Amino acid sequence: MHTLTRLPIFGAPILILTLTASPTVALLPRTVDGARLTSDDTAGAQGTSESRAPASPKGQPKHSHAYDFLIRGTVFSENALAFPGVQLRVRRAGEKKFHWETYSNSRGEFAIRVPQGTEYELVVHSKGFRDQTRAIDARAGDLQDDVVFRMEPAGGEK
Repeated sequence: MHTLTRLPIFGAPILILTLTASPTVALLPRTVDGARLTSDDTAGAQGTSESRAPASPKGQPKHSHAYDFLIRGTVFSENALAFPGVQLRVRRAGEKKFHWETYSNSRGEFAIRVPQGTEYELVVHSKGFRDQTRAIDARAGDLQDDVVFRMEPAGGEK
């Protein structure tokens, strides 16, 4: 719904356009493999009492992000400059399928939240550079791990 309001301020009319979203329109996130999540999968994110995630046997929500493990860091080029657009994928240790994915921002920074209590592998990939893998231990008492990557050219030359 759009609302157009005309306000006279100091003798000159000012137009204010107010845009409101329709409550029936919802953008649903996608998983790493590109499949759309259904509204049932994302019900806990809406914040209303009737749209909460189904409770577990203990009466708690299925998943709370309060105790997630945060993997954050920075990716640098071989010249020690921020490296934007680098792909970072995370999988549980010993698995082949990646469950989480993100890209570094314009300052080379990234952050990924994963459930704690397990070991993970973080794989950093950029075209023309060697892939780097780092083991992340999310079983310890800390709730985050800070990592730094310095990308190396694929040919081994500097």
